[in-house]
Amino acid sequence: MKKIVLTLVFFSAFVLFTCAQIPPMTLSTTAFADGTIIPIKYSQAAPGAAIGEGTSPALTWTNVPVGTQSLLLHMHDLDFVRNKTTDDQVHWLVWNIPANATGLPEGLSRGPKLPDGSYQISVTGPVYRGPGAAATGPLHHYMFEIIALDIKLDFPAVNNDPFETRAKVMQTIQGHILGKGVYGGLFKRPQ
Repeated sequence: MKKIVLTLVFFSAFVLFTCAQIPPMTLSTTAFADGTIIPIKYSQAAPGAAIGEGTSPALTWTNVPVGTQSLLLHMHDLDFVRNKTTDDQVHWLVWNIPANATGLPEGLSRGPKLPDGSYQISVTGPVYRGPGAAATGPLHHYMFEIIALDIKLDFPAVNNDPFETRAKVMQTIQGHILGKGVYGGLFKRPQ
């Protein structure tokens, strides 16, 4: 009995030590500091931006967990309420990002399938949808999330619908998430 208890204590200590040594996954950008105002350049209000679009910020991530097969980027407006449900606004969903990728460049091009094999969609279409909260209301909270998966999501958008697509993606990834990094920004249109 004493030997079993000692073995369990040793094993528990080993697991805690090993877990403590694994750094968390992080997401970052040089476009704005985490939790601060997103610059106009990356919004729908940017001069010359197409309606509902904007320039996507460059994003980088680190500490992707071992065993990652693909990555998912989810940008959404936490303050938007869709049809009186828990759905919020799909500003950008990029899935099937290669596991060895360490970021996305600024100004990612429009199109349903990107050169690296990943797919993208937003409420605007197959493109980044910049923040666009009304000038008359409060600041909105925009969350960028990078999620490491132990599977690949090699399927296109569902009926070109961002909400159906997000629902399928989120359902498919359940039980396959290895790690996650988040980064947030605030925005409302200038007066």
